[in-house]
Amino acid sequence: MLKNIILMGPPGAGKGTQAKRLVSQFNLIHISTGDMFREAIKENTSLGQMAASYINRGDLVPDEVTIGIVKERLAKKDCENGFLLDGFPRTIAQAEALKKIGEEIARPIDVVINIDCDKNELVRRISGRRVCKNCGAPYHIDTMKPKVEGVCDICGGPLYQRKDDNKEALEVRLGHYMNQTKPLLDYYKHLGLLRNFDGSIGSDILFDELSKLILGK
Repeated sequence: MLKNIILMGPPGAGKGTQAKRLVSQFNLIHISTGDMFREAIKENTSLGQMAASYINRGDLVPDEVTIGIVKERLAKKDCENGFLLDGFPRTIAQAEALKKIGEEIARPIDVVINIDCDKNELVRRISGRRVCKNCGAPYHIDTMKPKVEGVCDICGGPLYQRKDDNKEALEVRLGHYMNQTKPLLDYYKHLGLLRNFDGSIGSDILFDELSKLILGK
């Protein structure tokens, strides 16, 4: 079984949905950059204190601090049975550092899953998102409609469209994503770790394909 996984994909490709299902199905630890920072700060580690000093000033946390926090997190006992990294690495320097960390703590990356999707489909998915203003429950005007239009099924709160859930904002986000991510995809392809999947085939079918990959079928 492939158990140490990096999950990549543009906004709207279905990465979040698949991450939740994979973590639950295969008993993996889901690790995002934000979670790692919050945990290190809460535990008041020296690296956590350093990260907090940057975050509190509104600055980006430098690579060396982020990489140190990643190493601390992956070395914890709960990662023995496998982990799913989400949001890290973001640069070639981080990817190279992660490779070195994996060798040092005997937890190398087994596979890099990239969920891709047609740009028009990404626009349709993201521009159709709606969120409850009160409880944050997600909806979609095509695929997850509320029982009453504009009203949350759970708490009765009003639904709204987030400012960045529109075509114009998505174009900018996708531009940043592609510029940042393509070198990483090339890096992992060269290492023989990259596996590409079509995010438009449907959530259940995609999950089945990812499961087969992880189980080595």
